Amino acid sequence: MTMKLINNVNRLSLLAIALTAMVSTGCKKENLSPVPQTSLSDATAFSSPQRISQQVFGVYSAIKSGQFLGGRAMIYQDVRGEDWINVTTNGVTAFGVWNFSITEGDNQVENYWAAGYAAINRANVVLEGIDANPTVIPATLANQYKAEVRFARALSYFYLQSLYARRPYNADNGASLSVPLRLSANKSSAGASLARSTQAQVFNQILDDLNYAETNLPATYGAAAGDSNVVRAHKNAAIAMKMRVYMHMNRWADVITEGNKIVSTSAPFQSPSNINHRLATTALAPFRSPYTSTENIFSMPMSNTNSPGTQNGLGGYWTNEFGLNSSGILGSTSFPATDARRTNFLTPAVGTTPARWTKFNDDLNNYVPVIRYAEVLLNLAEALARQATGTTVDTRALALLNAVRNRADASVSWNPATKNDLINAILTERRIELLGEGFRSLDIMRQVIDFPGKASVSSVPSSSLSYVWPIPASELQLNPLMVRNN
Repeated sequence: MTMKLINNVNRLSLLAIALTAMVSTGCKKENLSPVPQTSLSDATAFSSPQRISQQVFGVYSAIKSGQFLGGRAMIYQDVRGEDWINVTTNGVTAFGVWNFSITEGDNQVENYWAAGYAAINRANVVLEGIDANPTVIPATLANQYKAEVRFARALSYFYLQSLYARRPYNADNGASLSVPLRLSANKSSAGASLARSTQAQVFNQILDDLNYAETNLPATYGAAAGDSNVVRAHKNAAIAMKMRVYMHMNRWADVITEGNKIVSTSAPFQSPSNINHRLATTALAPFRSPYTSTENIFSMPMSNTNSPGTQNGLGGYWTNEFGLNSSGILGSTSFPATDARRTNFLTPAVGTTPARWTKFNDDLNNYVPVIRYAEVLLNLAEALARQATGTTVDTRALALLNAVRNRADASVSWNPATKNDLINAILTERRIELLGEGFRSLDIMRQVIDFPGKASVSSVPSSSLSYVWPIPASELQLNPLMVRNN
C-alpha cells in the first residue's frame, strides 16, 4: 500500500483525541487519509493489521495539526525573532507572539499546548495498543510502527519544550523545569495530575525515542511508495533530528557523530547510506510541488482537501500577516541581490508595505518542511566549527557552509578568517536559508542570548519571563501539580 498523503483529523475536537485516540481511518491505495468515520472501542481498535496501520497514521495526523507542526509551530518560532514585522496587529494570528505580550489564557498558548499533548497522548495510546495485541502483526512491523510513533512523540516534546520550558537547556545544563512527561495513555481525567520534568529529563526521553526510532525504522520505503520517504519517519529523519537535539544541548561531538552517518566526508555532500539525501539542484525545488526532492527529509503533507486550516498555513502568514524587517536579515550585506533565495522568494515592497516572503506560495497545497538536508549540512558545519581547536577555520565546516551558499549564489562564497568568524557566518546563513521555517527563535534560545528588538518591540533578555511562554491557564486549573513559569 503506498502513502501519498497523511491527512489531519478533520473537525475532531482535541478533547476527543486526548481522551480516546481511538479513531477508525479511511484507506485508499493512493491516499491514506485518517479521517474519522466511526469510533472504535479499545477491544477493536488494534484487532487487525489495517486498523493498527491506520492508528499509526492517525499519530502523523495529530502532529500535522495546523495548530502544531502543520503551521503554527514554525510560525511562532520565526516571528519571535527580529526578521519579521507584523502587518495586521491581529491577536489571532500571532501579533502577541511577535511582540512578546501573550498571557497564560491566550488561545495560542492554550491551543498549541493542547495540540502537542493530543499528539503525545495519541502516540501513547497506539504504543500501548500495539503492545497489548502482539499477535496481530509481525514483531518486526510492530517495532517499525512503534518507531514511527516514538519519532512523532519526540518531535512533539521537542516543540513543546522549546516554548514552555522556563530556561533553555544551555542556561543551566537542563536543570530548569520543562513540560510534564506523559508516557502512558490517558483516557480520562484521572491522570491529569503530573508534575513538570526538567529540561534534561525531557531531552533524555526525546533522545531515547529517537534512538529507538533509528534502530527500528526502515532505511527507505522504496521508490514505489510515493512520497512516503518524505512524509513518514525513516532512519535518516531520526538521525537528523538527533543532530538538532544535540545542538540544543551543546553536545557538538554527538552532532558530528550523527552527522557523519548521513553526510559524506567531502563534496558533493550526500547521505552515504539509507535514502540518498542531498541538496536539491535549486533553492526553489524543495518548496514546490511535488515536494519530494532529495533535500526534503521529513515534511507535513497538505492538500486542497486537507489543508492546515484557517489562519494556520505558512503561505498566508508570510504573504499577509507578516512582512520582512528591512533591519533584519533582509538588510544584511550577506544576503545580496544575486542570491536565488532573494530572487525566488522575495516580493518587493509596495509603498510602505514590508516585503513579503513567498517561499510557501500556496497556503493549501504546500508541504510543511520539518527537516531538510540543508539544515543537516549547516548543523554539521556548526558542530565542526565549534569543535575546532584554537582559532582554526575547519575546512570541512567551511565546505559544508559554502555548499548551501553556492547552491543559492555560485558567485558568492563565505571566506571567514577565524573560527569565530566561521561560526558567525554559519549562524547568518541559517537565518537566510531557513527563513520562514521556524528556526530563528530556536537558534536564539539555544545560544541563551537576548531576543533582539524590532520596530516598536524592545529586546527581551534571556532572564525575562517573556523569553518563554507561560503555562496555559487550563493546565494550571486541571493539573494540581503544575506550577507556573516564574
